[in-house]
Amino acid sequence: MAFFGVEQSAKVPLKTIENPQVIGEHLKNRRMQLKLFQSDVAKIFDVCEDSITGWENGRSIPQIQYYPKLIEFLGYNPFPVETETLGGRMKNFRILNGLSQEDLAIKMRVNESTIFSWEKGNHSPFPKKKKLLDELLNQKELSK
Repeated sequence: MAFFGVEQSAKVPLKTIENPQVIGEHLKNRRMQLKLFQSDVAKIFDVCEDSITGWENGRSIPQIQYYPKLIEFLGYNPFPVETETLGGRMKNFRILNGLSQEDLAIKMRVNESTIFSWEKGNHSPFPKKKKLLDELLNQKELSK
């Protein structure tokens, strides 16, 4: 069976982590469920095998640019964000689109610290920027 164009290769079922707490545990569980090697997953994410090893062992975490592929691979979003506030909606949007605060700041034509402040709820955007932000957040998928 192929997944993301990669054939399943592991033959022995591996033990999964009962209640995954960190992203690497979620990733490892899914990889084992799909019977893939770390090298297979590395091809899916277009990273080196050491990156996958580091993510799974908690030595490093994926950069936000990999979050959309990670969410697709897992079949769910492992990054719980409350979306009742504007800041939560902004963070969720960035996660789903693999954007850093800097990337969103460039799209909004504001300073990165402004995005940080809006996400934290320390300040609110002025009406013109709020309208632009709402339009951006209402897009289903961002064209990069």
